[in-house]
Amino acid sequence: MIVMTLERVTPGLRGELTKWLLEITPGVFVGSVSPMVRDQLWQVVVTRLRDRSGAMLVMTASSDQGLRFRIAGTPDREVVDLEGLFLIRRRAIHPPAEFV
Repeated sequence: MIVMTLERVTPGLRGELTKWLLEITPGVFVGSVSPMVRDQLWQVVVTRLRDRSGAMLVMTASSDQGLRFRIAGTPDREVVDLEGLFLIRRRAIHPPAEFV
């Protein structure tokens, strides 16, 4: 099973993923596909990201938490590895220079 989140992408890219995955909420896709299809879908996502777009792929793996991550672009959240424990953290929002 995989979960893929997309942020600030084109409707066309989201539509492309719905051929293979279910969009359970805007920008969040889930499904069970083969590793080959998963990798091909990820390649489509990576090549079609625009400036400020972000994507995260979560897939099953033989790790303590049973998860593995792939990240592309600039998603609002990042994966933090704390001694083998993966946590998700919101990226810091930096104010524009005129407010500093």
